[in-house]
Amino acid sequence: MTRVAYVSTYVPKKCGLATFTYHLRQAVHAAKEWKVKDPVIVLHDGETDGSRDPLLWLLRRDSEKDYEKMAHKINHSDIEVVSLQHEFGIFGGEAGRHILHFIRELKKPLVTTFHTVFEHPREPYASIQREIAERSARIGVMNRKAISYLHRSFGIPEDKIVFIPHGTPEPDAERRLTFREQLGWADRKVMMTFGLLGRGKGIELILKVLPEVAKRVPHVLYAIVGQTHPEVKKWEGEKYREELKAMIEENGIGENVVMIDRYMEENDLVRHITACDVYVTPYPGLEQITSGTLAYAVGLGRPVLSTPYCYAQDLLADEPGLLIPAEDETLWRERIVSLLTNEVMLQDVVRKMKRLGQTMHWPNVGHEYLRLLTEVGRNGKAIRSV
Repeated sequence: MTRVAYVSTYVPKKCGLATFTYHLRQAVHAAKEWKVKDPVIVLHDGETDGSRDPLLWLLRRDSEKDYEKMAHKINHSDIEVVSLQHEFGIFGGEAGRHILHFIRELKKPLVTTFHTVFEHPREPYASIQREIAERSARIGVMNRKAISYLHRSFGIPEDKIVFIPHGTPEPDAERRLTFREQLGWADRKVMMTFGLLGRGKGIELILKVLPEVAKRVPHVLYAIVGQTHPEVKKWEGEKYREELKAMIEENGIGENVVMIDRYMEENDLVRHITACDVYVTPYPGLEQITSGTLAYAVGLGRPVLSTPYCYAQDLLADEPGLLIPAEDETLWRERIVSLLTNEVMLQDVVRKMKRLGQTMHWPNVGHEYLRLLTEVGRNGKAIRSV
């Protein structure tokens, strides 16, 4: 059975990539039906949780030499293939440049999953991503549009790139009513947005249309879930959250909005998404290539409404009626009201999301990654020159 080493951040770090890698590793391990777990090369800033797990190989993010040493360690191990989970911000150096020291020294084949791909990449990101792509035996993406972006920008052959959906938990529909009662949502029609709070999430759009929605759906509740983004908090404290609160008061919708200002462990996040009636991602920017929260909502079989940003366009390509331009407040209001007042329509969307979500559940994604990693581990070769 193919021995894999993962490179990423990792739990207990409170980071979407850490959570993704944890689930990916678990899913591939389950697909292997093999007792021995694979190691994770864990990026850290010098402070760790004190874990002595021998399968967590610690890598200091800001030490260039440590990247080279880790590559040498893998080269002299029984690892057959390396799975790199790539985001520019998690590695040391400008735009995460230090990861190149690892890749250049690595003699085992590399499979890279790009969590960020730009339609029009600029420096310093472009040259770094180009080299990673060229030195990888295969590339995984979670958005079909990313295949053409990488091909057009860097000349990467399209057959070198594999689309594998963003993994999600499996739904627990039988506990939905219990979750709603626990959260005090049993008698409400609940819309929800989740994520680290910051400008650019489009929350203002929902707050603008909510007064009219509330007139037609009196028990509507908009749940804004998540802490303020740490970088936003460093820059301006809770100014943005206070601006939203002022907007809520000005619009007279205090009874129709709840702001849940805390970090969500995954089980708690799944509970909230399962309990909501409609999940919304009203992002005004159209470039976002992936969205773990939208993926989770669909994977858990919940109805969604979204602006047509890149990931939403790809994920909901067969359901264009769920995509609404950010500037069309009237259409947003009407679609929200329709879903929250028409149970037949709502359940039709639920069925469609469940069908789509089945392809995204971690057991299925784990099997797809295992096939890819096994193929490369057996047949792939390290890319030594570009």
